[in-house]
Amino acid sequence: MRIWSVHPKYLDTKGLVALWRETLLAKHVLEGKTKGYRNHPQLDRFKQTDYPQQRINQYLVTVYEEALERGYNFDKEKINWHFETSVMPVTCGQVKYEITHLLNKLKVRDPEKFAMLQEQTIVEPHPMFEIIEGAVEAWEII
Repeated sequence: MRIWSVHPKYLDTKGLVALWRETLLAKHVLEGKTKGYRNHPQLDRFKQTDYPQQRINQYLVTVYEEALERGYNFDKEKINWHFETSVMPVTCGQVKYEITHLLNKLKVRDPEKFAMLQEQTIVEPHPMFEIIEGAVEAWEII
């Protein structure tokens, strides 16, 4: 499971679809609807918030909007749209780690997206994240 800190616009088609599915799985975990993946490290940052279910739904909205932008037909009914927005921190070390990880995937899967991301001097985070100083997050598995 990979719930990216970078904006989903940088993902290729396969990555965006996987993000949608994996974040929906994370949503089910946080709602107590599945027993698998309950202790997955990618969920820790959501579990550490006051309202994990609201945060995961907020996260899904941006993924859904990116899918719409690309002409995909993701099911908006899978999102609980009743949440207050919030900003969560993510370290610059985590973002750098994810960019490298994503570049390695794109190099094989989508050379055009790879070239586009490689040329970026600034990579935007997912809009719900605010970049702060720090190393790779403690929950990341390296």
